[in-house]
Amino acid sequence: MIIHTGLDDIQPIVNAVVTSGTFDGVHRGHQTILSRLTEVAKTIGGESVLITYWPHPRTVVSNDSLNLKLLTTLDEKIELLDQADVDHLVVIPFTRSFSQLTSEEYIRQILIEKIGTKKLVIGYDHRFGRDREGGFDYIQAHQREYGFEVEEIPRQDIEAVGVSSSKIRAALNEGNIQSANQFLGRPYSLTGTIVKGRQLGRTIGFPTANMQVDDPVKLIPANGVYAVEVLYAGQTLGGMLNIGFRPTVAGTNQTIETYIFDFDKDIYGEHLTLKFREFLRPEQKFDGLPALVAQLKIDEEAARNVLRLP
Repeated sequence: MIIHTGLDDIQPIVNAVVTSGTFDGVHRGHQTILSRLTEVAKTIGGESVLITYWPHPRTVVSNDSLNLKLLTTLDEKIELLDQADVDHLVVIPFTRSFSQLTSEEYIRQILIEKIGTKKLVIGYDHRFGRDREGGFDYIQAHQREYGFEVEEIPRQDIEAVGVSSSKIRAALNEGNIQSANQFLGRPYSLTGTIVKGRQLGRTIGFPTANMQVDDPVKLIPANGVYAVEVLYAGQTLGGMLNIGFRPTVAGTNQTIETYIFDFDKDIYGEHLTLKFREFLRPEQKFDGLPALVAQLKIDEEAARNVLRLP
């Protein structure tokens, strides 16, 4: 996949089949659009092009810039789109001035002049341009004038999947990993750097890797204990993860701590990726460390069962 950062250096693409959107999560609904995009490109001997925006438009044009958390960082989105066999990814820096482009300006300046669109494939009810004024009906009525065709993924195809980025965010905020993973078509993941914590886990037989998530916009699921797969240095390991404030030991800051099974290595400063498999229980305060240790042993057994590990 060829990545174009911005529009300055991009040249018109031969037989470009284009779609656009934020594609946060690259979930099963998005995958329906991407499948059709790549299918059409192959049919006409063209190349598939996905236009996306960074930062997320809502962080620029609305008041929830601090509250909106995303399912995918830009790097994660790039990797997922590459796996979907998209030929070209155009990442447009989303600014207030860009948000003021009318639909007509967007079509002529970007789709026609910059990309050379041959066919546009969009999801049902997709909107674009200032105040979301542009849509399928408008382009369809002017496609002869613009010199490219437009195809809208049917409403029933999108609704059959029954998924949206907002639904997935809501599920993760509730700790509903099963639904989130089903909507995504893969396990939800977090990637970050291992940093030093209070190292209390070592004193009770459960040493943990304390993760600092790489991108502050990444959504962290609800506090609680999870069974996770741990990707480290080309290996897939098993583990149990605690997200929360550690009330039993008077914690004051939210932490993301993973006890990696059958693993004993100093990995401070290194990267891990956690894949969420199942929510085990909410975070709770125990009556002292012995009660906590007893519960951790139960959690470990439950997590190993989920991950089918001895």
